[in-house]
Amino acid sequence: MSVVAVTGASGFIGRNLVVRLRELGHEVVPVPHDGDLHTHLLRAEAVVHLAGVNRPEHQDEFATGNQGMTEALTVALLGLGRPVPLIYSSSVQAALDNPYGVSKRAAEATVESYAAASGAPVAIFRLPGVFGKWCRPNYNSVVATFCHNISHDLPISISDPDRLLRLVYVDDVVAAFVSVLNDPDAVGRRPEVTPLYEITLGALAAELEDLRSSRNSLVTGAVGTGLKRALHATYLSYLEPHQFDYALTKHTDARGTFAEILRTPNAGQFSVFTAHPGVTRGGHYHHSKTEKFIVVQGRARFGFRHIVTGETHELEVGGDELRVVETVPGWSHDITNVGDEMMIVMLWANEVFDPQHPDTIAAPVLPK
Repeated sequence: MSVVAVTGASGFIGRNLVVRLRELGHEVVPVPHDGDLHTHLLRAEAVVHLAGVNRPEHQDEFATGNQGMTEALTVALLGLGRPVPLIYSSSVQAALDNPYGVSKRAAEATVESYAAASGAPVAIFRLPGVFGKWCRPNYNSVVATFCHNISHDLPISISDPDRLLRLVYVDDVVAAFVSVLNDPDAVGRRPEVTPLYEITLGALAAELEDLRSSRNSLVTGAVGTGLKRALHATYLSYLEPHQFDYALTKHTDARGTFAEILRTPNAGQFSVFTAHPGVTRGGHYHHSKTEKFIVVQGRARFGFRHIVTGETHELEVGGDELRVVETVPGWSHDITNVGDEMMIVMLWANEVFDPQHPDTIAAPVLPK
């Protein structure tokens, strides 16, 4: 465990970083933007400097909030008389000549001077747009604003749908900071956060609109990796508690209830169904479609019959077994509730049901 002092700890990146550092067993010391810096830095074994100004009321606040705060911080660090590693969160705008960029570039020079004077390792991250959970909407992040507004059914404004955004995800930013903290001497002074994502403003809006509509369409795309994963997590983080659940469309008859849970563009769909005691569902076969069943409550008897050879097979599964039963093309199959309680079964099919091409041919397992 080490003691890490963090300026801007209550901000967007700061909150994500503090949570992660504490998960890893570090002690975090939040450093206020005013007050006695020396006292807050006394035990620090490393410092992450996130505090800054990007949307002030007056332009001169750029200099005092970015360069001035950094100068005060490095003076306090030099006063400790020992080389304390320092990470500085700068901006890609430091390459520009606007007031914000000039102030960030001056702050970078201050960090470089601290490294030269103290011998401490420093890392300066020129961050592009950062997005993720807890980012303030309607401030300086279009991702946060779009996520908030779309999830709350509020309008969004797109001035140029072809405008290209370059973004990094907050979890990747935090991971990069942690890597530096773990071995400050192994990282160059200008490390970068990877991966860097690129997306147009119009495409971003479309992705988030798809996430909102997924509760009605039940279609969820490839949200397990990359930018889609990060946007999916970010969008959901803007939901209010009363939005944490939603209803499914139920299809109920004398046998029980069936409902689709989730559809995917290319990895099938998930459903759930129930059956009353003694009820049999199914009695059909598929040429190509396959399914995986798991009984989560009750006891089921699965029956199978090869549609050409007539070979049959039967097995029973209980809800306490968590056992997957798979259907095989060319075998008719059914499922019967052989218990005394309502049977509940989860089902995955490898393709989304298409009523025009259902690949479902009626054929009882035991011909009548």
